[in-house]
Amino acid sequence: MATSMTDYRAEREAMVERQLRRRGITEPDILDAFRAVPREAFISDEHAHLAYGDHPLPIEANQTISQPYIVALMIQAAAIKPGDTVLEVGAGSGYAAAIISRIAATVIGIERQHDLVEVAKGRLHRLGYDNVEIVEGDGTKGWPDGAPFDAILAAASGSHVPRPLVEQLAPNGRIVMPIGEPGWAQELVKVTKQDDGILRQENLGDVRFVPLIGEEGWSDARH
Repeated sequence: MATSMTDYRAEREAMVERQLRRRGITEPDILDAFRAVPREAFISDEHAHLAYGDHPLPIEANQTISQPYIVALMIQAAAIKPGDTVLEVGAGSGYAAAIISRIAATVIGIERQHDLVEVAKGRLHRLGYDNVEIVEGDGTKGWPDGAPFDAILAAASGSHVPRPLVEQLAPNGRIVMPIGEPGWAQELVKVTKQDDGILRQENLGDVRFVPLIGEEGWSDARH
């Protein structure tokens, strides 16, 4: 069990090498971001020693934090770069938003669970991630006040890409999100909004995420 910051730094570096770089995450900005952000700070103390395992972990409000590789895969697929404005749908504990903030200029994380909003805000403020804003709301409707977005990442699966998210994309903007029924393997897709408004979709492989709840997603009654 890691018990010091030095130990966690060593585990973090090992995670970057084994789980990310060796599996095709090669962008230097992404690897540096994962080296910089302490994942153990975004989960409970009781799970801190598991922070750099290749698996999701439980967080507040009966939700989970995605495994590092999936977060990295989505960021790489979204081609996030310096200067971008990014929306994250399903901010959870704030970890992915913190990672993205080390690359992009501005990050807005929208979360429907009030308890998670408060927890994420507190963590990000305490750790000094001042280019991240966590807001409470229905992520399937995006966040018009922050649009247009160069990239939108959704950490939950829907039956389709919500129309409001497409409308809030900048020209050549990218959405990366899972599509498919909860409880089964879903398809991670990348949707690019071309200059002429035509959408181009690419399939990136099978994933498994919690359901996207909201007006343009699944209902609480169903899931």
